Amino acid sequence: MLRWSGKAVLALMLVAAPCALAQEVTLKGITAFAEKTLNSRGFERFIEIVNTEGKGKLRIDYIGGPKAMPPFEVGNALKAGVVDIANVTGAYYTNVFPESDAWKLTQRPMSELRTNGGFDYMAKLYEEKMNAIFLARQIGNTPFHIYLTKPITKPDLTGLKIRITPVYRDFFTALGATVVQTAPGEVYTALERGVVDGYGWPTAGIFDLGWHEKTKYRVDPGFYRAEVSFLMNKTSWSKLDDAQRKIINEAAARIEADSVAYEAAANTADIERMRQVGIETIEFKGADAEVYLAKAYDAAWAGLIKQSPEHGPKLREFFSKPR
Repeated sequence: MLRWSGKAVLALMLVAAPCALAQEVTLKGITAFAEKTLNSRGFERFIEIVNTEGKGKLRIDYIGGPKAMPPFEVGNALKAGVVDIANVTGAYYTNVFPESDAWKLTQRPMSELRTNGGFDYMAKLYEEKMNAIFLARQIGNTPFHIYLTKPITKPDLTGLKIRITPVYRDFFTALGATVVQTAPGEVYTALERGVVDGYGWPTAGIFDLGWHEKTKYRVDPGFYRAEVSFLMNKTSWSKLDDAQRKIINEAAARIEADSVAYEAAANTADIERMRQVGIETIEFKGADAEVYLAKAYDAAWAGLIKQSPEHGPKLREFFSKPR
């Protein structure tokens, strides 16, 4: 019988310990939005799930939000592998991947896109153009609105200066606005100083940022659908084993599945809060509403197809519903 001395056992344990520790992979994760706000909370829950389920195998080191990295740099940072995993909207990296703008034009649920070929088509483009794996869409059922400091009576923004991201550029320009692109952190001051007369933003979220203090009107109906998603650097993904990938995929799927109820509750709550603080609703109806929404989608698709004549028409087939 082979016998081990106490010293031999201790030596073996010391050698084995570093090997066990080395199995845990640490990923750098970042959000393009302020921490603990609506657009980041799903990502923060995702990180908690991964770090709990992946203990000893995988963990995500949460770097933070815009204080750690400007939002419009997140796409390039993920592509280059400066960060491994990101919570970000396509509106912040259209300079790297213009087709990401199609997410906002989604008129079909993610569950349908995952079966009709639309998701697979986009996933391939992410790998080719962003060096990224698309994990999940954690915000996808919330419409956008125009928020204003001055009233309007028809779908016309002529004479108004409106803060944008690339999400709104084509539409707001088609409505006659003078558009001003800024990071979210600069919007409050721009409103306060009259640099802009309004902005585009989803239904929920303005209270997280304090913008309600400088907002007087919300324009209905809502248009497009907000998109915030989890992306992972493809090279980092390729270094994970099957068990580690399973932890990430299952956590991402849980967040995406919960997103419908999560967003609905947030939207309902914020609409009521707007009413309570005196933000008035300007609602277009009938022909005005039809013109407003048609212009929103036609302008955006025209802009996307101009940027991507190869992929734009195909994405419109996947993402749009016939009128």
